[in-house]
Amino acid sequence: MWRFAGLTGRHYRPFSWYGPKNAKRLIIVMGSGAETVKMTMEAMNRELSEDDQVAMIQVRLYRPFSAERFLHILPESVTSIAVLDRTKEPGASGEPLYQDVMTVLSEGYMNDRLKKMPRVIGGRYGLSSKEFTPAMVKAVYDELANEKPKNHFTVGIKDDVMGSSLEYDASFVIEDQDSVRAMFFGLGADGTVGANKNSVKIIGSDPQLNAQAYFVYDSKKSGSQTISHLRFGKQPIEAPYLIQSASFVACHQFNFLEKTDVLGNIEDGGVFLLNSPFGPDEVWAHLPRRVQEQLIQKKLKLHVIDGSAVAKSAGMGNRTNTIMQTCFFALSGVLPRDEAIARIKQAIEKTYRRKGADVVERNFRAVDQTLEHLYSVKIPEQLEQASSSGEKIVENPVVSEEAPDFVKEVTSRMISGQGDLIPVSQIPVDGTWPSGTTRWEKRNIALQIPVWDEEVCIQCGNCSMVCPHAAIRAKFYNEASLADAPEDFKSAPISARGFPETRYTLQCYPEDCTGCGLCVEACPVRNPKKSGYRAINMMDKEPVLEQEKQNLSFFEQLPINDRRQVDFSTVRGIQYLEPLFEFSGACSGCGETPYLKLLTQLFGDRLLVANATGCSSIYGGNLPTTPWSKNAEGRGPAWANSLFEDNAEFGFGFRLSSDHQAEQAMLELEPFRDQLGSDLVDSIIHAPQLNDTDVQKQRERLQQVREKLADVETPAAQSLKVVLDRLLKRVVWIVGGDGWAYDIGSGGLDHVLASGRNVNVLVMDTEVYSNTGGQASKSTPMGAVAKFAAAGKRSAKKDVALQAIAYGNVYVARIAMGASPQQTLQAMREAEAWPGPSLVIAYSHCIAHGINMTHGMEQQRLAVRSGHWPLFRYNPGRTDHHENPFELDSLRPNVPLTDYIRGEVRYRALNIACPDEAGAILEEAQKVINRKWGVYEEMATHNAMDFVPEKASAVH
Repeated sequence: MWRFAGLTGRHYRPFSWYGPKNAKRLIIVMGSGAETVKMTMEAMNRELSEDDQVAMIQVRLYRPFSAERFLHILPESVTSIAVLDRTKEPGASGEPLYQDVMTVLSEGYMNDRLKKMPRVIGGRYGLSSKEFTPAMVKAVYDELANEKPKNHFTVGIKDDVMGSSLEYDASFVIEDQDSVRAMFFGLGADGTVGANKNSVKIIGSDPQLNAQAYFVYDSKKSGSQTISHLRFGKQPIEAPYLIQSASFVACHQFNFLEKTDVLGNIEDGGVFLLNSPFGPDEVWAHLPRRVQEQLIQKKLKLHVIDGSAVAKSAGMGNRTNTIMQTCFFALSGVLPRDEAIARIKQAIEKTYRRKGADVVERNFRAVDQTLEHLYSVKIPEQLEQASSSGEKIVENPVVSEEAPDFVKEVTSRMISGQGDLIPVSQIPVDGTWPSGTTRWEKRNIALQIPVWDEEVCIQCGNCSMVCPHAAIRAKFYNEASLADAPEDFKSAPISARGFPETRYTLQCYPEDCTGCGLCVEACPVRNPKKSGYRAINMMDKEPVLEQEKQNLSFFEQLPINDRRQVDFSTVRGIQYLEPLFEFSGACSGCGETPYLKLLTQLFGDRLLVANATGCSSIYGGNLPTTPWSKNAEGRGPAWANSLFEDNAEFGFGFRLSSDHQAEQAMLELEPFRDQLGSDLVDSIIHAPQLNDTDVQKQRERLQQVREKLADVETPAAQSLKVVLDRLLKRVVWIVGGDGWAYDIGSGGLDHVLASGRNVNVLVMDTEVYSNTGGQASKSTPMGAVAKFAAAGKRSAKKDVALQAIAYGNVYVARIAMGASPQQTLQAMREAEAWPGPSLVIAYSHCIAHGINMTHGMEQQRLAVRSGHWPLFRYNPGRTDHHENPFELDSLRPNVPLTDYIRGEVRYRALNIACPDEAGAILEEAQKVINRKWGVYEEMATHNAMDFVPEKASAVH
């Protein structure tokens, strides 16, 4: 340690004592909690008498644990000790640091190194990343003052099962009152976190000021709530915990007020900045009752700005970050206003320069327009004075009263940001959580939603197919069902022939829609009476929300269309199939989720999904809500996530186990042939199960077996009933991104494709590591800028499709829903129908591309038209009919690559990073595309005999 001090100037000892030498109560801690304990100890000692002081020992060197040095610094005055560990070791008699301290003390006492043995208790803090606050530290010191303090305690959780937790007073706060403590409630991808990081850099660059920032957000994609905790002050900031008492709070999304207690931690007299669509004279009437009470009781100062309107005026779309950042500097006074604005513009220039001069200019305009739209709101002295203005007296519940009890009692608290307050007794003992819970979340984050024009709609189904969040759905039904419909409920005669009394409705889920606008982009209809309008159009949500909620309530009462009455082969038909993947936490306009939703529509509750770690594991398997859902019978897809490197093998295990279970079920069925009838047994064993009609017939046969064996209680009959459902054909899909399939898991993927077994692989290709920050993968195309390819990727995109085609017996397809939804649908169905391995590579536009996500499907079209993403299908089954198995589904490129890359920052950034080389790199990228297209075009001219093997073999 002395050598370390000589090298760094930082002096450490194995054990550091803090506090007076006459202290009686002592906390021993190491690591992340030490700073909080130290600050709390000093604050307590200022209030405690001289003969009742507290102290702490910070462990710097854990093992080897020096007993001699520890006993040397321990004064005789200490009578009680609490040892804090940030770990839990089930089955042990205590946590590691506690055990070492107990050993040293007991041996020291036995060897007469200690005159008396202090009382020692151990406890855990901070587990599962829970906060460790001064209030919790004080609770530990207070516990040491008890005659019989609790041993093996926990602090920070509410353990109402084992009774191990310590109660603490959350109002105990030791924040520096001379500092600025600011909390910002934002929405993922709205730029709030980025703007606050810039604020820290701006203020922290001033040598007279200190800055600190913590950012709280879950692992969902953009669209989830973010909370930024920023501290600024002239004194050093030593507070390694979230803000407990804020002097400034900003809420960047008005709807957060309904479900989140944004003012819960603001101090009396604090400043509240609200991004509001309502002006200063009308905003009060729209505030929830709870917020009004807090504003009055805490004597807060309220300021509002319609940040969305300013952003729209400045050409910023829905990104209000720069606007709200400017308001913060104007209201907080942390820097002089003019100086702050100048520094904000410097930060904008540095941050957004790589995205182009137009982006920088739009941000500058937003800054300049902000302050003239910032207003102060007069707050009534009493709530009664506001009661006549029509404010919302009844608070909206976090989730619907129709939600299951678990969702109302547990999930809702997590949604509202109070997950840390959930008691242990409410956590499922076996770790299972209900599925399909996103339907209760109602994030309500869209400012605009799609509104259907039934008069011009051609009922093509494109809009519902491309919807990333399953927020647009269609049903057909008998016109008699409209008897109790709301007055404004929309419907139209179904466009299919032969159904004279059948109506059609296209319904938006207004509180689940993210407002991405992909549905409008996908609509092929132009309204001849309204220029610029289509059959579905984005409109402001607020004026139509209540009516759309009523319409949705009625729509959900209409029966789900029978799968046997739906044409699976067309996009028009697919819109009537129930999606069992809905309302995920994926980015607004996500390019991946429409493919997953389509899988659930096609294969329903027979679907088994092996998911590789990545975006799909975050929006697919996260808490508090889960998008993988179930149908009215309580059945849905089975989904499980595996590691990045072994997901293909994991999914291969799905296939092997499913096949084995089916074989076992057949063996157990055979002994009942006489009892059930040979015809029934044979029809079950030899059922084709090629389409949903076949599957439904199999379900009916299995139900016959259950009915015939209902009263048979033999062990063999009971065992058969357990495995009977295994005789339904299971559909296995191995799902992941390009980082998995092209890079880390490529070896496993190759192994599984070579197996010949009936597994399907879906690669949602974003051409970058989307989930971990935008690093380049082997799928990243030449010329694209990404992390680890800051000067543009210099090698061509890896062609996994050609590698798989080389096996000959692997079905391979490259699809892009935005370019051809029908080809996408056909490829998915052909892949599942092929009895061997299948690989479907799906172009998935991504926010990491630096595009306007509203135009994601247009980018897919340009990717195909430019030749960057040729559409094709390689179907080995066609060789049986002496047909070319390779079908090129897209036309020869008819636009240059530059037309495609113009709309993506990942390419435009190349001109900034390497202006001298950019032209040559993109020219070479165009040549690569031309050469690759030539290969595919030549393959499309071959005959069946040109492909090896000539015929699929070794297929199971």
